Amino acid sequence: MIPLKSEADFKALKKSGEILSQVMLKLKGAVGIGISTAEIDQIAEKLILAQGAMPAFKGYKGFPTSLCTSINEEIVHGIPSERKLKEGDIISLDLGVNYRGYFTDAAITVAVGVIPQKVKKLIEVAKKALAEGIKEARAGNHLLDISYRIQNYVERNGFSVVRQFVGHGIGLSLHEEPEIPNFGRPHLGPLLKKGMVLAIEPMVNMGKWEADILPNGWTAVTKDRLPSAHFEHTIAITDQEAQILTEYYG
Repeated sequence: MIPLKSEADFKALKKSGEILSQVMLKLKGAVGIGISTAEIDQIAEKLILAQGAMPAFKGYKGFPTSLCTSINEEIVHGIPSERKLKEGDIISLDLGVNYRGYFTDAAITVAVGVIPQKVKKLIEVAKKALAEGIKEARAGNHLLDISYRIQNYVERNGFSVVRQFVGHGIGLSLHEEPEIPNFGRPHLGPLLKKGMVLAIEPMVNMGKWEADILPNGWTAVTKDRLPSAHFEHTIAITDQEAQILTEYYG
């Protein structure tokens, strides 16, 4: 069963999303040459707590930090450390907020200084793929309409979508039904209904889609060690276009 949210739920989720959006915008501005990923994590946690919310990831299944920081070939679930960002890196920031029991989740990939043109295109395509997927997130469509549109856009632009990790339902817990793959055939899967809240998150690789897990048990990296980009929004299904609850960029 895919849970449906009430109007009261939406109001609280909108507040959760606003907090997350404000934090993500500030984290994007904090990214720069010489800052460590641990420092960015500390900024994120401090900002969330200051808004009366809690970091959703910290302690989740044993995850040790508030923020996921995935650099270059790291796809998702990178653990913040003393590693400092350097010119030419890209970093994916993935963050969740728990505001009074209401969860939202978002991710963005940011360039550090000047990056190669092909890597810049990778980021642009991943960001646009999210927007393309959200266009299909409307009542009456099927779940895999979202998946197909993401995959089609990414592959037409010469990149690949990660298949081991997926988006998910969200709201009263961090992960709810359904799983939302970034690949699939259209017109399949559950019908989307008003009241569903989804975290849509394309993970896009420059090379092949396969991934490895590092010995820390968390961090996923591209098998070919080429760069990867990740974008995510929490959205609500309405009678019309999806409502983006984590609108932190244009």
